[in-house]
Amino acid sequence: MTAMNVAIGCDEAALQLKETIKQHLVDQDRVPVEVTDFGVHTPDPVDYPDIAVQVAQAVAEGKCERGILLCGTGLGMAIAANKVPGIRAATCHDVFSAERAQKSNHAQIITLGARVIGPELAKKIVSAWLESNFAGGPSARKVEKIMQIEAKYHAHHGSCTR
Repeated sequence: MTAMNVAIGCDEAALQLKETIKQHLVDQDRVPVEVTDFGVHTPDPVDYPDIAVQVAQAVAEGKCERGILLCGTGLGMAIAANKVPGIRAATCHDVFSAERAQKSNHAQIITLGARVIGPELAKKIVSAWLESNFAGGPSARKVEKIMQIEAKYHAHHGSCTR
């Protein structure tokens, strides 16, 4: 079985959790994983959108199959990552949501909040998401509609006001 390439990135608020998740990805053996770390590597402040876009682009371009983004709440990372065309990023703070993010929504990226959940729960969430696959079926039509919405607004980029 070939290893899944997983991109990971965080801001300074989630540096410790990122390192914990990286180790967990290497240690777990249910899904072979190769990790590509987009930083940060120091506790110096960064703007999380810079990290989110790097991970999201790597996933959108097919360089990595999935991505994990971490910040204080996971919310800002999800918002930023979802601006990259083709990306579906979901904030997950429980195992059920992580499974559904992949099975129902085909989310290639999950985001986690280091100030919201602890390291043990984060590991369970990541494992549940990694071990889940898109179920297709009725969900395929819904994901396709999401992509059609994105294509419509991407084609009209710049015509909308804030």
